[in-house]
Amino acid sequence: MFVHQVDEEVSLKLVDLGDAEELFQLTDRSRDHLRTWLPWLDHTKELKDTENYIKFSKKAYANHEGMNTVVLYNGKTAGVVGFNELDWTNRIAYIGYWLGVDFTGKGIMTRAAGALTDYAIRDLGMNKVDITAAEHNRGSRSIPERLGFTEEGKIRSREWLYDHYVDHIVYGMLKEEWEKLIR
Repeated sequence: MFVHQVDEEVSLKLVDLGDAEELFQLTDRSRDHLRTWLPWLDHTKELKDTENYIKFSKKAYANHEGMNTVVLYNGKTAGVVGFNELDWTNRIAYIGYWLGVDFTGKGIMTRAAGALTDYAIRDLGMNKVDITAAEHNRGSRSIPERLGFTEEGKIRSREWLYDHYVDHIVYGMLKEEWEKLIR
């Protein structure tokens, strides 16, 4: 089981079916907050939906195609961060994340995404890490910006959010850039 202690407050644990209830409750409590930027909330209406997501995540991990972790903040489930995709041919890891409404503004996701960036480059041997965020989602965009990622461009109409399209900003971190930053 993958468990990574980021610091004294934050750790990452490979998502497992034992996390389903707590993760679903966090999603449900944060529904209004998350719905602004995440398209999957209308498909996560009951515990079984979260269980199906976890099964999908476990299969992706077993096939070396992705890796989703529960973000723990002082031992409490705070959200999810992971590799939505691992592109082994091009050595690119794509990070995605979300936090429950009660856990924002504490630097939790910046620390978690930084730890995953480091893991992708040092342990998985990736050459690049990508993070995309909706253009007007300042909270999400601030994470790669604080970590020193380079803004690489905009993908127009990248995602359908319930009743409209949103553009996404793409951020990238190359291996050699990360190695210079963490020295």
